[in-house]
Amino acid sequence: QVRLVESGGGLVQAGGSLRLSCAASERTAAMGWFRQAPGKEREFVAAISQRSITTSYADSVKDRFTISRDNAKFTVYLQMNSLKPEDTAVYYCASRVRIGVPQSSFEYDFWGQGTQVTVSS
Repeated sequence: QVRLVESGGGLVQAGGSLRLSCAASERTAAMGWFRQAPGKEREFVAAISQRSITTSYADSVKDRFTISRDNAKFTVYLQMNSLKPEDTAVYYCASRVRIGVPQSSFEYDFWGQGTQVTVSS
């Protein structure tokens, strides 16, 4: 059982930046970020392969968000720039034991508890 702990959420004004971190309890394969806004389904944000060779982004965050990882620290990051009010959500970290960087939440095996990101207009 892989434990994932997110941090770095908070309140920021539109146009601002935040950096989320997710620390895993052990080595993982692909890792991803998802988000869920009130009244909406959980949606894919970004994912990264084990060796950072492959990344994938949702169209809504492309060119604004950057996913990266430090395997020595078992940690994945999400740098979020040019934040918009519609980015407000609980952000979840996820990991999977298989290769590939899918965008479906069903393809991920372990999940963190989430961290709140609120962007004010």
